[in-house]
Parts: sequence; C-alpha cells; structure tokens
Amino acid sequence: MIDDQDPDRPDAPAAPGTPGPPGAPAAADASKAPDAFEVNRRYLGSVAYRLLGSFTDAEDVLQDAWLRWQSADRTAVADPRAFLTTVVTRLCYDQLGSARARREAYYGEWLPEPAVSYAAGPDSPDELAERGESVSLALLAVLEQLTPAERAAFVLHDVFAVGFEEIAASLRRTPDAARQLASRARRRIKAGSRHAGDTDPGEHRRAVEAFAAASTRGDILGLMDVLDPDVVWHADGGGIVRAAARPVHGADKVARLVAGLVGKWFTPEYALDFALVNDEPGLVWYERATGTVTGVVAFAVADGRITEAYTVVNPEKLAGINPITL
Repeated sequence: MIDDQDPDRPDAPAAPGTPGPPGAPAAADASKAPDAFEVNRRYLGSVAYRLLGSFTDAEDVLQDAWLRWQSADRTAVADPRAFLTTVVTRLCYDQLGSARARREAYYGEWLPEPAVSYAAGPDSPDELAERGESVSLALLAVLEQLTPAERAAFVLHDVFAVGFEEIAASLRRTPDAARQLASRARRRIKAGSRHAGDTDPGEHRRAVEAFAAASTRGDILGLMDVLDPDVVWHADGGGIVRAAARPVHGADKVARLVAGLVGKWFTPEYALDFALVNDEPGLVWYERATGTVTGVVAFAVADGRITEAYTVVNPEKLAGINPITL
C-alpha cells in the first residue's frame, strides 16, 4: 500500500455520484444495468493489465473492483464504465506501490507477463475498444520506470483515450495536472527506450524470422547481422528457471549467449514457433508432446535490426498461456 503521505497517492475511490461524460445514461437507467461490470470486464482487465504488467495482479484487482461494484449505490452512478474505470485505476495505484517493493526483491530482472496469441486475423471494433491501443512488452517494461501517477495518466489517455477530466477525477488531480503527468510520462518513455514503437509489422516480422533462422542453426554471424550493435537481452526466470540475472549488452555477447542456448531450446522434446506477443511478432518454444509453452521472446526492432529482446521463462508467468494446438 502506498504511504498516505505520498503526494502522488489518490484518495479512496470516488463517490458513486461522480458525473459522467456528456451523453451518459441517467442514474435511473444505470440502476437497470446490474451486469455493467460483466459488460466491461474485458475492458477493465485490459486497463488493469497495462497498469500492472501482470495478469495475476490484474485479476486480483478485478475481484476487488467487483466487490465494490456490488456494494455501490448504482442509482447514483451516472456512468458505470467511468465509475468502474476510476475504481480499477485507484486499486491498481495501490498495487503499484506494493508491487514495486516486491519487484526490487525479485531474483534477477522482472519482466511483465506476456500476452500471447496465435491468430493473425483482424480484431473486431469491439475487441479493439476493449483492449485499447497495443502496448508492446518492451513498452510495458519501460513503464516500470514511471511513477504510479505518471503510468496511470499515460495508460488511460494514450492507450485507452480517456479524457483528462476523467483521469483527473481518478487521480484526484486537476485536468491540467493530469495532462502534465501524461506529458512527463511520454518524455520519460522516450528517454528510457530506443524502441520508437512505429516499426512496420513486416519489417518486425522479417527481423524475428531472421533471428529464428540464425538461432536454430547456431549461426553467430547470422545473429550478428540481425542484432543491433547495442542490442540488450533481457531475461526473466524468476529464480525458478535458469536465466541471465542481469541484462546482456552488445551484439557479440547476445549472439554468443543465444548460440549457447540452442542446445537447450532445440532438443527433440521442444520446438520453436512464431506467435504474436503483445500484438507484435515474437517467438514461443513449447513441448512437442503437449504444446505447453515454456518460453516466450518479444522483440523491439528499429531499422530492420533487433534492439531489445525480452525472454520470459518463469513458469509462473507462462501458466495462463494457451498451449499451441498440435
């Protein structure tokens, strides 16, 4: 829990009567929608995941938010979605304070839990609205550098297009202060990441394919061709699975590290395949017999070369990933 004296800490969730945006349903109408939480569950889960970088923590927040929704005076709620967003934001805010302490004591480097999908088809408009703008694993890792208030303002505004009036109500700030938080977050993200976030998907895919091909051959020179000279390799084994405890810097070191892992990755019991990792081309390796995913790699790509690689092998962070269909 964040200390009460923390100047960035919002107060308890807003009163149920917090005004909604123009066109919001009347309070009497809101009382007829007891399933509003379920209607917005996927959206709220997406908000919580992007604020926390953990599906496990996000689910805990949703459970708490559901309890608060059950006890709320819904006749006084003008806009259930806005009310629930405020509740989830503030619960996440408190989670971020305790999560930071836990992550500082974490064995090795802490990385966000990856979101893995295998379908390449376009999302429906409803799915896009529920998920907000795509947030790569690389960006989620950089968000760890922000204060809770900066992260909340950035995620709500830049990812989910929530207005600053609503963000200000969630954070107990003025709209100008909320706008400044988001602006400061963007500057810190730009300073803390070499990944511009606007890489062409085809270029990203080609870099990942080249990496996979060179890796399976144990081809150090081929890896050097696709790795940026200043590439950084991040790994998260959580102290459960062996992984580099600190980031590895430089194309030569990363190429040799990957080549050395080939013997472990590509035994007859395991296979490597492509997947979308947080909506970007990435790699998964899995048990051939069951399809169970045992590792995920996400990449940041710029100018056709890999600038960052994020490898998650902590089984606790992979447990929720659906097996590959064999």
